[in-house]
Amino acid sequence: MPVEDFAEFLAKEVPVGRVAELGIGFQFKVALKLKEFGYDVLAVDWNPVSVEKARELGLNAVRDDLFSPSLDLYLGVKALYSVRPTPEIVKPILELGEKLGVPVYILPLTGDTMPKALRLVNFRGLAIYTAKPI
Repeated sequence: MPVEDFAEFLAKEVPVGRVAELGIGFQFKVALKLKEFGYDVLAVDWNPVSVEKARELGLNAVRDDLFSPSLDLYLGVKALYSVRPTPEIVKPILELGEKLGVPVYILPLTGDTMPKALRLVNFRGLAIYTAKPI
């Protein structure tokens, strides 16, 4: 169950267009796979070194603080997703999804507890949590 399977799951769930990976860090596999599938991926992190590395790999990357996000950066996104986010940024990610009215997909680190309101989906052995706007 490689992490790239998460990209295949997202491609089944989200129409091709603009998506944002929140807290990308230095794990670029999912974003690069989605880019191969034709998505316009916005890579977001607070760490300027991570943002620069993402740009070097050909991703559209920006620095943002998820605790006080710049909403204009996310205009036009069809979905938000995060790969193994640190527990403290899960709530801000979900809040951003609510504000934007877009679905959120989280692939947590094994053992991390997710909010109960999220729906759990098993895709090729990956535990993926989803939140869709009402």
